Amino acid sequence: MSPMSENELAEHWEARYGQQDRIWSGAPNASLVSVLEHLPAGTAIDLGAGEGGDALWLAERGWRVTAYDISTTALSRLEQAAAERGVSDRIATVVGDLANAPIDGTVDLVTASFLHSTVQIPRIEILRRFAGAVQPGGHLFVLGHATPPPWASPEMHQHAAHLVGPHEEVEQLDLDPAAWSVEVADLRQRAVTDPDGQPATIDDSVVLLRRASAGS
Repeated sequence: MSPMSENELAEHWEARYGQQDRIWSGAPNASLVSVLEHLPAGTAIDLGAGEGGDALWLAERGWRVTAYDISTTALSRLEQAAAERGVSDRIATVVGDLANAPIDGTVDLVTASFLHSTVQIPRIEILRRFAGAVQPGGHLFVLGHATPPPWASPEMHQHAAHLVGPHEEVEQLDLDPAAWSVEVADLRQRAVTDPDGQPATIDDSVVLLRRASAGS
């Protein structure tokens, strides 16, 4: 299957976000909070920011965040939430395909939470591209599904063929070990509710990499 064009990808995600007024809860991902809450605030990029749960949490903690997503609808909701929560001055948005969206300078942190897609995207290439925007001493945080949910259909399993655990994630990123150190590479279980309202668990891959400081 060949990758979608940027217009096709945008139409796909606009349709997804257009299904209802809000897709996500608005809360930050718990693993992101637990891993990043001790970092001092600085500058950050949030990839696939969606409606902004993670970006808003970072901004409320003093970070200056550039939120990237291909969906204009999602980022409009993020901007509205930022205004309501008084952090508009700390969040900028960029609409575009992450494979070629502009990167303006370097930042202290790049985050990517559940950067998965039911249509083909060059996920690892995107992560490696934005890892290049992390300045010395900064971090790359990647949170992903390690396995499909227990209720996944056969079709969903096909789309989930690329899901990997934290150590495989680090291997696929293939960042220079002389320049990057692994601070977190955990497989974490998360309690969820399945489509029938029953309790279930999902396995998440949690990775935090640190770029070596200049001169180290």
